[in-house]
Order: sequence, then structure tokens, then C-alpha cells
Amino acid sequence: MISLEQVQLLESRVSKALEYVQKVNAENAALVSQREELQAKLEANQKRIDELEVLVMRFKKDQGRIEDGIVAALDRLSQFEEAFEDSLKEKTPHGAKKPAAKQRAKQEEKLPPSSSASSGVYFEIPEKETNEVSANLEEELSSEGELDIF
Repeated sequence: MISLEQVQLLESRVSKALEYVQKVNAENAALVSQREELQAKLEANQKRIDELEVLVMRFKKDQGRIEDGIVAALDRLSQFEEAFEDSLKEKTPHGAKKPAAKQRAKQEEKLPPSSSASSGVYFEIPEKETNEVSANLEEELSSEGELDIF
């Protein structure tokens, strides 16, 4: 027959099992809640990553445009310098001495032997040519409407 001790032991085991099941259910509910929170955070972070990737792509695109603009501006500057040098060469005969060269020669005659013109580079840009180049540049800029280096 079943004794009272055996029934009490069974009852204590059942109550422990019930407590354990309740504890596991509570942990399971907490884990489900935590998983949902983490899933929401993951989605928010993924959204932010997508936004940042778009910004990075725009930045790279803009950076490329900036680099292209700088290269284009440098090319235009080189063309301007070449055109300016060519205009100076065309206006001065190759065999004739330039006015700056005459002045430099006079200055070298006046200088003592210890100092010479080779210690520095001397050149003169005639005012008329400078004004012509400035006017040409302003005309070019005004015909385009704006200066766009990008």
C-alpha cells in the first residue's frame, strides 16, 4: 500500500516540477521579449547602415566630381599659362632684346662683381599685355555665365 510519506514525497516533487515549469516559462517569455527587442534594434541598425551606405556612395560620387573639377581647373590653368606664354613670345621678336633684358643688362653693369643678376630671376610683364589677358579672361568667364570648377 501507499504510505503517507510516499504521497507527501510525490506532492513535493510535483510542486517542484510545477515551480520549475513556471520558472522555465518565465525565462522563455523573457527571452522571446528580448529577441523581439533585439530584432527591432537589428532592423533599425540595418536601416541606418543602408542610409550610411547611400551617404558613402554620394560622398564617393561627389569626391570623384570634385577631383574631376580640380583636374579640369588645373588643365584650364595650364592652357591659360601656355596661351599667356605664347602671346608673350608672339609679341616679342626672337632676335631683339626685350626691354627687361636691357634693364637687367644696365643693372648688371652697375652692380659690383660680388653680386650678379644670377642671384635672382628678373622679368617684367608689360602692363598692356597683362590688361589684355585679364580682359580676355573676364570675357571668357562672362560668356560662360559662371566659373564652375566642378
